[in-house]
Amino acid sequence: MGRSLFACFSKRSSKTSSSDINKSTATHDAAADELTADELKRGGPVVVELFSSQGCATSPEAELLFSRIGRGDFNLEVPVILMAYHVDYWDYNGWKDPFGSSQWTVRQKEYVESLNLDTMFTPQVVVQGRSQCIGNDEEGLISAITSATRYPPPAFQATFERRTPESLQVTLKGALRAKLDGGADIMVALYESGLVTDCRNGDNKDRILANDFVVRKLGKLCSGDKLPPKKPITGTLDFGVWEGFNSAKCGIVVFVQQHGSHHIFGSQRIQLPANL
Repeated sequence: MGRSLFACFSKRSSKTSSSDINKSTATHDAAADELTADELKRGGPVVVELFSSQGCATSPEAELLFSRIGRGDFNLEVPVILMAYHVDYWDYNGWKDPFGSSQWTVRQKEYVESLNLDTMFTPQVVVQGRSQCIGNDEEGLISAITSATRYPPPAFQATFERRTPESLQVTLKGALRAKLDGGADIMVALYESGLVTDCRNGDNKDRILANDFVVRKLGKLCSGDKLPPKKPITGTLDFGVWEGFNSAKCGIVVFVQQHGSHHIFGSQRIQLPANL
C-alpha cells in the first residue's frame, strides 16, 4: 500500500530467567460466580483499540488520552478494555517504532475495509470493532465508548508457565456466556504497560514517549462456525517474550471476534501474576 494512503491526523471530529518451570494461576477481573444476573444483562467491557505510532507527530496525544482512560480519569460507568497496536508504516520517517509491527498494520487494514474507510491513519481508535474515531478526539472517543453495544464477557481462567526464559505458555479453560452464530475466533492478546521511550529522531525527536496497554503478541485460541455458550473450551498458546519482560506490567485480553465484520462479541482481561 503506497504512502499516499497513510495519514497522521490531529484532533478533529470523527465520522462515526532459569530453565526451571514457573507456574502460576490467575483469574479475570470479574470471575463467573461474582457476576450478578443484572451485570450479565448489562454486558461486559467495551474493547477500545488504538492504532498508533511513535513516528506520528499526533499519536502521543492519543496515547496520553488512552492512558488516562485506563487510569479511570473520566469516571466512566462503562468498563473498558484497552489495546494499543503500534503500526509500522511510519518507520520510514526517521524513527523506527520499537513496538511497531506489520502484523498490526494488517489488522488496521482489515478494519479500514470492514468499516468502509478510504485510508489508514494514525492515531485511530476502533470501538468494539464497530465504530471508529480519531484517537485524540476526546469527546468523540468517550461518546463512542459510552454508546457502544456490550456483551456478556467470556468466563475463562488462565494458567501461566515459563518453560524457558524466552517463552510464556498460557492455558485457558472456560466458556462463552453469549450465543454467537456465524464464524468467529477467540483471540488472546498479550499487552504491556508502563513503557517509556527516548525518541531520538523523527517527528517526535527529543520527546520522552510513554505507552500503556501495548499489544506485544496476539494469537488465536480457537475458531468455529458456531461457538455456543457454556460449552467448555480449553486451549493453550505459546508466546515468545521479549528482553526485559516483566509480568507485573503485563496482562492478557481474551476477546471474541466475528469473521468478516470483525465485530467483537465479548471480552475479558486477565492480569499476569507478578514475578512470573
